[in-house]
Amino acid sequence: MKEFVINQTKTIKLSLESFLRLRDFIYEKSGIFFPENKLYLLENRLNRRIRELDIDSFEEYISYLKRLPSQTEELRNIYNQITINETYFFRYEKQLEVFGNKLIQEVIERRIAEGKKKINIWSSASSSGEELYTIAMILKEKLGRKLDELKFDLTGTDISARILENAQKGIYSSNSFRSNMNDYYKTKYFIQNGQKYQLKDEIRQMAKFNFLNLNDVSAVRRMRGVDFLFCRNVLIYFDLSIKKKVVRSFYDVLNHGGYLFLGEAESLHGISSAFKVVHFPGVFVYWKE
Repeated sequence: MKEFVINQTKTIKLSLESFLRLRDFIYEKSGIFFPENKLYLLENRLNRRIRELDIDSFEEYISYLKRLPSQTEELRNIYNQITINETYFFRYEKQLEVFGNKLIQEVIERRIAEGKKKINIWSSASSSGEELYTIAMILKEKLGRKLDELKFDLTGTDISARILENAQKGIYSSNSFRSNMNDYYKTKYFIQNGQKYQLKDEIRQMAKFNFLNLNDVSAVRRMRGVDFLFCRNVLIYFDLSIKKKVVRSFYDVLNHGGYLFLGEAESLHGISSAFKVVHFPGVFVYWKE
C-alpha cells in the first residue's frame, strides 16, 4: 500500500483579514508598521514559528497570542523573525569620521569642564553589534591611553533577542566587512578562524547589549544621560506618530550638548524641531543644545 507523507514545509497562507489583525497587534506592541504590500513578507517570516507551535493557521495563531497571560516571550519570538538585521562594520564612514575626529573630543572636553568623566554612547538598534563595536574601535584608536582616564559606557539595544546573542559573541562572517573597512582594523582587532572572525576581548568587553523595545517609552527613559545616540535606518519602520514618540523620548534621554545620528537618507523633517541640525562636509547630525 502506498504511503503518503505530509509536507511539513507547506506554506501556511495568511489572508488579508488575518494580516490586518496581526499587523495591528504587532504595531500596538512594537510600533513597527507593515503596509498591505508586506503581507507576503509577514506570511513567510512567521510560517516557521507557527509550525513550531503545531498551529494550523494564522487565525489560530492570533487567537493563541491573545490568550497568552504574558505575551513577552512569544513577542520576542515574533521580533526575531520579522526584524531585518542588515549591518556591517564602519557603515556610513563620513558620520564616523565626524564622530571620531571632532565630536568625541568636544564632548569629552565639555564633560571634564563639568567635573565629569563618564561618556554614555547608545546604539539603539544595534543588531549584531557591528555599529557599537565600530565605535569602540574608533575610541581605542583616537583616544589611546586617554581611554583609561575616562569611563565610557557603550550600550547596544535591539528588539531581537536572537541577534543580541550574536552581538555578545562577537563572531562575524565576511558579510560584516565591506570595502570601506580598512584591513588595519580587521588585522588588529580580530582573530580569523576559518571563514569566521572573532572580535578580540579588548574591544568586545567595552560594549554591553540588552533587549529594548523603542516603542516602550518607560524603557527608553531608563537610558537617560546619553551623550551620543545612534539610531540609523530604524525610523523607516515606524509610522509618523511612532516616529514622533520615539524621537521625543530620544530628546529626553540625551544630555544637553548630546548628538543624535540617523541614517544618511533619514531626517527629522516633519518629525521634530527640537534638535539643531549641525552640518559637516558631506554629512549632518542632530544636536541637543
